[in-house]
Amino acid sequence: MIAIFQDMLETFIEVFMDNFPIFGNSFDSCLTNLEQMLIRCKQANLVLNWEKCHFTMTEGIVLGHKVSSAGLEVDKEKIKVIAKLPSPTNVKAARNFLGHARFYRRFIKDFSKIFCPMTKLLEKDSVFDINEECIKAFETLTEKLMNAPIMVSPDWSQPFELMCDASDFAIGAVLGQREGKQFHPIYFAIKTLNNA
Repeated sequence: MIAIFQDMLETFIEVFMDNFPIFGNSFDSCLTNLEQMLIRCKQANLVLNWEKCHFTMTEGIVLGHKVSSAGLEVDKEKIKVIAKLPSPTNVKAARNFLGHARFYRRFIKDFSKIFCPMTKLLEKDSVFDINEECIKAFETLTEKLMNAPIMVSPDWSQPFELMCDASDFAIGAVLGQREGKQFHPIYFAIKTLNNA
């Protein structure tokens, strides 16, 4: 797909495996861009499944995220499924929850710090002992997922703010921009540290 749309990438089309959203600043530009994309598909003998095509959308779910003019949000349906998961009682359940939650870690400030007690349960040769701290981490993370912020797209004409923090077991950063006095996050980056 990337080879087919190489000259159009990041101008008005993005490619994600076999999905390619087309975008523009106005309805007319979207129609023009759509026409160019369809011409290119015809030239490349690329057949589209019209049942999976969606046109003139102002928002939609793309790769598990809700994309709209407001920015990037978590898919509320996926979050409802995660929120219904019971508190982990074994390693497999803890890994399952962590896998689901990590998909949206970019929306959760201090994700690694919050989930550190649960992560320790998954370490090699560790005894799985779900304690009060682990249950609190599970509940806090579930709550933060339910109320995740909207990640805005960067405004390249405005200055960026980068806030960093570190502790003995994790480091984190928030990239964002201010609109007036309101801070809007663009991305959260989190990394749990090992003993070294």
